[in-house]
Amino acid sequence: MTDLTSAQVAAYRTCLLALREELTGADESTADWRKPVTLDQQSVGRLSRMDAMQQQAMAEAEGRRRRTDIARIDAALERIEEDEYGWCLTCGEAIAPKRLEIDPMATRCVSCAS
Repeated sequence: MTDLTSAQVAAYRTCLLALREELTGADESTADWRKPVTLDQQSVGRLSRMDAMQQQAMAEAEGRRRRTDIARIDAALERIEEDEYGWCLTCGEAIAPKRLEIDPMATRCVSCAS
């Protein structure tokens, strides 16, 4: 068991679930931006097409970041279920609650993260 109280762990779990829902919703709402860009120059000019391709690339990068964060959230939720949440994966020491407030997905204490 970590130095965290059960109320603190429950609060982090709630925060993680809300963040996961927010990221999942954002990923679904930007799905159109990640669709392939049409190469029909009759309906879309060259500069407009280049702009669309840039927006598509940025949306894909953002989608990858969201999927990475969702995976980190799932891993944190799994650590909560296994009663291992709040412990540094590197040194085994407790992660400071202030660090978990800033990043509830944190897997390392401040010393090991730097």
